[in-house]
Amino acid sequence: MSTVAVPASPYRDRKRHAWLLSVLLPLLATFGPFAFLASGDARVLWLPVLLFYVLLPLADLVFGEDASNPPESAMAALEADRYYRVITWIMVPLLWLAFGFVAWFVARHPLPWHGLVAVTIATGVIGGFCINLGHELGHKRGAFERWLAKLVLAPTGYGHFHVEHNRGHHRDVATPEDPASSRLGESIWQFLPREMPGALRRAWRLECERMAAAGRSRFSLYNDIVQTTLITLALWSVLLVWLGVGVLPFPLAASFWANFQLTSANYIEHYGIARRRLDSGRYEPCRPEHSWNSNHIVSNWALFHLQRHSDHHANATRRYQCLRHFGEAPQLPTGYFGMFLLAYVPPLWFRVMNPRLVAMVGADPERINFQPGQRARLCAELGLAATP
Repeated sequence: MSTVAVPASPYRDRKRHAWLLSVLLPLLATFGPFAFLASGDARVLWLPVLLFYVLLPLADLVFGEDASNPPESAMAALEADRYYRVITWIMVPLLWLAFGFVAWFVARHPLPWHGLVAVTIATGVIGGFCINLGHELGHKRGAFERWLAKLVLAPTGYGHFHVEHNRGHHRDVATPEDPASSRLGESIWQFLPREMPGALRRAWRLECERMAAAGRSRFSLYNDIVQTTLITLALWSVLLVWLGVGVLPFPLAASFWANFQLTSANYIEHYGIARRRLDSGRYEPCRPEHSWNSNHIVSNWALFHLQRHSDHHANATRRYQCLRHFGEAPQLPTGYFGMFLLAYVPPLWFRVMNPRLVAMVGADPERINFQPGQRARLCAELGLAATP
């Protein structure tokens, strides 16, 4: 008796339509100002803060994880599907409009100090989404998307990320040379003054080297950092002319908080993980186990799969809808929104993450990136062999 093979069903991305809703999420940061205009109650300005720092972490816990991957046979078609990239393109002008709207709101409506703090934090969240989108677009090969990345990084004045992340962090990740890789025993408050200026210095050095190799001045308009700085200055100048010089502290404060969201992400993505140095003096290739991952559904949906960080480092140009889960990659206990809150309280962070790191590396201190001067203490505290 013969049997007839039934062809496999074509792959369907279950998240396909949910990605479109991702466009709306950062715009919810503007809900506070709209609610204030309707009610006159400054307390409603805290609603977006409540959403991003309380409700989203809770949603990650409620909805759990999704470790499913698209089949290899579907990857080419999924990567080529224009629908996914158009979603990211749409977000660029929307994020610019959101940033400008909130600046107008602050300049034209007197607020109590606590309301101003709430709006600044919420606008910093908008800027954080700008940086996340710039991360997704900046890794693409096409000139159009790379320019969109520069544009979306402009509101918060973090255009050098376009250079630093692609050509610096991806090369040096999980090594002592990387200012964007946090170390075992290093709190986020120690990481902050090392990462932010370190990233800027490395980006400027890399771009100056590129200009010198091309026979151009370091201040050439071909310099990517010069370009993004001019875009930021143009945007902020328009805000000052439109809204007055008195608005300047607001974009400065909101931009700092936005950029601190990137610092927070960098802090948790490679905490304490080290790539071994080979006999040749070079570091081993970056593998899935060199990045902390999270498959939590809600935060991955909100951040365009940023949390599938291992595959990103292995395939930097791969689009968000195609990023895969690796079983050997170390997993975070929750999504980024919850991990941010944990990181802001160092004793809790160390209590949760230090034992998890030790288990992940098999208690091998050579696979740990230690905070300088703390190796002996941490080895004794965590039961590791105190090798030099």
